[in-house]
Amino acid sequence: MKRKAGEYVTQTVAGESYKAYLPAPLPADPPLALDTELLQRMDQANRALGRLDGIGQFWPNSGQFLNQLLYQYVRKEAVLSSQIEGTQSSLSDLLLYELEETPGVPLDDVEEVSSYVAALTHGLARLQEGFPLSLRLLREIHGILLAQGRGADKTPGEFRRSQNWLGGTRPGNAVFVPPPPERLMDCLGPFEHFLHDEPEPMPSLIKAALAHVQFETIHPFLDGNGRLGRMLITLLLCHDKVLREPSLYLSLYFKIHRTEYYDHLQRVRIDGDWEGWLRFFLIGVTETATEATDAAQNIWVLFDEDRRRIQEQGKIAGTALRVHDLLQQRPIISITAACKALELTHPAVNKSLRKLEEMNIVKEITGRQRNRLYLYASYMNILNEGLEPPAG
Repeated sequence: MKRKAGEYVTQTVAGESYKAYLPAPLPADPPLALDTELLQRMDQANRALGRLDGIGQFWPNSGQFLNQLLYQYVRKEAVLSSQIEGTQSSLSDLLLYELEETPGVPLDDVEEVSSYVAALTHGLARLQEGFPLSLRLLREIHGILLAQGRGADKTPGEFRRSQNWLGGTRPGNAVFVPPPPERLMDCLGPFEHFLHDEPEPMPSLIKAALAHVQFETIHPFLDGNGRLGRMLITLLLCHDKVLREPSLYLSLYFKIHRTEYYDHLQRVRIDGDWEGWLRFFLIGVTETATEATDAAQNIWVLFDEDRRRIQEQGKIAGTALRVHDLLQQRPIISITAACKALELTHPAVNKSLRKLEEMNIVKEITGRQRNRLYLYASYMNILNEGLEPPAG
């Protein structure tokens, strides 16, 4: 369906004219054409999210496992979303950074990912306190997202006061130019109303899909818009209780289909093709939620099988099981960190890790005699699916 999704306004800077885009307020007008296929896609996506949100409910003593899984899934989304923006950081780099070890990429890259985790954690905590999903909250989250690393000098937590653009070297040759700064609140005001289900509520998945595109189109900050726009999807689904926890790492799908992702955003702006974007989005939710559920099941089986093997190791099993429990939470550990976390002696932890290494449950990854690091390799292999940094 062809519809007008916005309008262009002519601007002039340094004698050069360019056209900036003003998106029409949401919801789409005329309304979305939810045909049979789109309704089926939405039903499939909701069922996949339901299975993901319910992982572990039939597993015994699953509370600790789900907390550990969520800890890693949030970090996986942070790495993926940052990779879309060009960082080379991996999940291992982030875990090494959190262990106060040296990551294998520039510090700015891993600080950027760490800030994403902190920003999402803050946003979810505020929502749990009853704070509304609002422009104020988005500014708070943005302030944390850009607190360190690249972009820390791009007015974190403040809406932009100058023109930005996507592609090209200046607005005059850019691929896309968002609203000029003096028109920003004309766009953000209606956007906030939409987040609050005004003028009318709509299904959460559709609201999340539309809100993401609108945020990316408004591009209200000087930097960090892509990461915050993708985070907004998670915040909306958690706010609307579609997900109890941020277990969906949708950036995996956006990264794999990166060109198509950007093409869909642009087609909404040019042709008003919300239905094409919605179809793409719902397929991504279904695929990613299903992959995350399958990964959780594989991790549960891995933990259970390794636990059983350790229990058969006789006298050392008690300490080794405690180390194994810690590895489920921190797949990369040092002996010193394990001693501190478990309140065990250095010889006890060292002996347990050597036994786990002998059993091919962990492997030492430094080759050093001192300050060794141990990796729960099979666990990380599951978590790392799709996390290879983009080439170039």
